Amino acid sequence: MRFTSTPRGARLARRLVAHRLDSWGHPYASAVHETVTAVTAELAANAVRHGHVPGRDFHLALTESAEEVPVLRVEVTDTRGDRWPRPGPAPGGEGGRGLLLVAALARDGGTVPRTAGPGKTVWAEVVT
Repeated sequence: MRFTSTPRGARLARRLVAHRLDSWGHPYASAVHETVTAVTAELAANAVRHGHVPGRDFHLALTESAEEVPVLRVEVTDTRGDRWPRPGPAPGGEGGRGLLLVAALARDGGTVPRTAGPGKTVWAEVVT
């Protein structure tokens, strides 16, 4: 899915993931739903705030594995390859805690270079 690199785009990404999770059998009030939605919100907000390139959108992918214990994977791709995420507070103490939240909620996560041009994909996996 592709979204404008704006706060509205990040909000729509979170809402679409919430709707999709519910349709996949993860109800709105469930812990898995709340966790994946929070992870999505943080990764999308970071793509807008730190990965924004004027005129370029960000992409979001949500997948669920077919394992015995399924894993939900959120991937957010932006086109800014010169700014890579750093977990932890930013110098000066403002911001920078969102990726610590993602690390606490997710089973695994990371960042890889974008394969189709400049940029990066930030991903996180949550066990259902």
